[in-house]
Amino acid sequence: MQLLRFLFVLALSFSIVFLLPHPSHALNPTLLVDIRSINPRIALDIRYATTNNFVKQKLYPQARCILRASVAQQLSQVQTDLETRGLGLKVYDCYRPLSIQRRLWEILPDDRYVANPANGSRHNRGAAVDVTLVDRTGKELPMPTGFDDFTERASLDYNNLPAQVLRNRQLLQDAMTRAGFIPLSTEWWHFDGRGWQNFSVRDVPFGAISSAR
Repeated sequence: MQLLRFLFVLALSFSIVFLLPHPSHALNPTLLVDIRSINPRIALDIRYATTNNFVKQKLYPQARCILRASVAQQLSQVQTDLETRGLGLKVYDCYRPLSIQRRLWEILPDDRYVANPANGSRHNRGAAVDVTLVDRTGKELPMPTGFDDFTERASLDYNNLPAQVLRNRQLLQDAMTRAGFIPLSTEWWHFDGRGWQNFSVRDVPFGAISSAR
């Protein structure tokens, strides 16, 4: 009987060891990861992988949302929260290699619209996302402007808008800030991840970043 009890306790101990998350298995928060490996339910519309953007040029070789692991997990938290309301996220842009930031600056060297690559942007750090809301069918909710609209209508303090648009903008802001994201006052779609200032500017090509967790 004592032997059986000992074997049962031993088996239970091994089960607990294997079932509990092991620290070595946790993602390094600074690692660049593909959002699909964290939450594949987040919709993508990566505009710089197409010509549907303000420079009308395809700049990204792949339509991927790459983020620092900690920021990706923040974004996954937002998606999970929104799903309880029948909503979700659609992402326009995430990590942007510094070399592509330089190309953008060559096209439009105006820091009102493009971050100077001499300093780098939060996108270059893998710590910023451009997002909007979609319903359960994937249809975008009405927002003040389209993506990368540089008029005053894109600002968070612009309120001469339909009531439903104002509610949608606020819903996005609330969902993102609850997870620790910081909004940008001039662009309703742009949010910086918590601790973005702790990440360095990177120029890692998309193809060098694993798509698997």
